[in-house]
Amino acid sequence: MREIHPNVRAALGLGRELRHRIAAMRERSDGIVARRPSPSGLVIPEVDATGRLLDLYLAPGTCARFESRELAVEIMAAITESTEDARRQYHITMNNTDNVPRPLSEAMRDWRPENASDQQVPSFGKAEQ
Repeated sequence: MREIHPNVRAALGLGRELRHRIAAMRERSDGIVARRPSPSGLVIPEVDATGRLLDLYLAPGTCARFESRELAVEIMAAITESTEDARRQYHITMNNTDNVPRPLSEAMRDWRPENASDQQVPSFGKAEQ
């Protein structure tokens, strides 16, 4: 059986490293949830980092207390506030310097053998003239 070329092994390792980094970033993003109450405090939505409404809590008697337009205003105000909060959390989480991974050039050095050259591998195509 043939050995895998060191450059191919390094490329496979780099692909694996990038998949892990993307998965870690998605985990951080998926963990962001904002719950900001409406001005009256009777409506509390739950919004994720993408702005999706996950849940909506209405305190008992809220529908009886407000007319339909007022209730809509309460709900939209709470959703808007929660969405802005989720956006702020996302920005803080994704720009945190503690989460910055090491440069890919350092990771590449780990996968390449010490004696590997940085020169191109000869082509097996048509001979150069």
